[in-house]
Amino acid sequence: MTNRTPLSVLVVDDEKRSLETLRRTLEDHFTVFTALSAEEGFALMEGEYIQIVLSDQRMPGTSGVEFLRSVRSSWPNTVRLILSGHTEAEDIIAGINDAGIWQYLLKPWHPDQLLLTLQSAAELWRLQQENQRLTLELRSSPEHLSQRVTNLRLKVRSQSGFDRLTRAADSPLNEICALAARIAGHDLSVLITGESGTGKELLARAIHYASPRADQPFVVENCGAMPDTLLESELFGHKRGAFTGATESRIGLFQQADGGTLFLDEIGETSPAFQVKLLRALQEGEIRPVGSPRPVAVDVRLIAATNRNLEADVASGRFREDLYYRVAGITLYLPALRERPQDIVPIVAQMLDRSALKGRTMSNEAMNCLLGHAWPGNVRELQNEVGRALALGDGPVLGADLLSQRLRQPGRSSAVNAPRTDPDSGLLKHQLERLEADVIRNTMLRHKGNKTRVAEELGLTRVGLRMKLMRLGLEKDRTPF
Repeated sequence: MTNRTPLSVLVVDDEKRSLETLRRTLEDHFTVFTALSAEEGFALMEGEYIQIVLSDQRMPGTSGVEFLRSVRSSWPNTVRLILSGHTEAEDIIAGINDAGIWQYLLKPWHPDQLLLTLQSAAELWRLQQENQRLTLELRSSPEHLSQRVTNLRLKVRSQSGFDRLTRAADSPLNEICALAARIAGHDLSVLITGESGTGKELLARAIHYASPRADQPFVVENCGAMPDTLLESELFGHKRGAFTGATESRIGLFQQADGGTLFLDEIGETSPAFQVKLLRALQEGEIRPVGSPRPVAVDVRLIAATNRNLEADVASGRFREDLYYRVAGITLYLPALRERPQDIVPIVAQMLDRSALKGRTMSNEAMNCLLGHAWPGNVRELQNEVGRALALGDGPVLGADLLSQRLRQPGRSSAVNAPRTDPDSGLLKHQLERLEADVIRNTMLRHKGNKTRVAEELGLTRVGLRMKLMRLGLEKDRTPF
């Protein structure tokens, strides 16, 4: 959740159905403009302030690369992305530099992957704006800038710790975060496994900012988002003239992360051919930019992530065994949200607290729906549901009617291992009581047993709090407050 004004995205695609699907995927997070041609998109940008442009490559008349090249010329500060198929990879690579294309997305795209990429593009645009402001400040007041940079680093550290993985007092994540904190200070490679949406990048960031490399770059790349040829150029860089369209040399992400941490998401999606090149870079501590006759030494800590079973891929020959042992110095598994239902209440509470409209709560019926869902999309899906409720709700209490239909009908859950709960078994009631007890106990600890403050924070009277403490057995709790 964020209070920042959503950025404007222009989506250009000559297929109406595809354009509408892209618009629906992005509209909850961005101000979306659409155009059916490069000419229509260019005309729209003349009258609207657009920060991000996503264009299809194959369009009649002007191609995506040609359109983005013109966009770069007129609006150089925009973040430019292109969407295309494997068969057009050579055309993209040839024009990627002079068009200034930041990311290349393959068809068919997945909604979560597309949204995550566009959110990263938004962060890039904001960083570019911040960099411009810092540059101006450097010219006018170097001392002031130095202090601001220091403050910015401290802020990033404080917002990237293990507490960013919101969890309950008895969450399985506690043990995982404790282990991650212990190994953060050692230069071990780390492999983070788990389903999409469980917070693998958050954990990777926390490890980086708890390590001696914290003041150095943390660089991210999604290995499943581009073909080998483009991924090699992205990670290792290339020299001017290395291939058609390479009009200038480019530093790869390995060099950008030198001294810091390189996070490779979806490493299991890389091809065996590319795995050979990646293995050599990790073994030798050096990379060879495309078209360069000489290697370049780099010092990076690798953190990789995957939602695949890499051990099974090693057994089947899909993933190299030597690379597996190189990236899996230590393996951390992030459990799915359905494996840690006790985390749902604090996650929802945090999302509501960070929303623009303070003081909103979920009704008991809505919380029952959230707790009874299997969450195949994990925390990301939960964020979408809470965001939906906040957007559609008017009053202080958000009801179950604001949630998606699939949550109000648990039997239609898409997860095959969704928990089967007998309505008369009392299991859901027991889970709710346990979660309620956790919230109250944590609040009591935070306020050192001051029941007046606890009651105020939880929206209860002192009598109501006392009744809950007695019902949940917490009044007898000997834990010192």
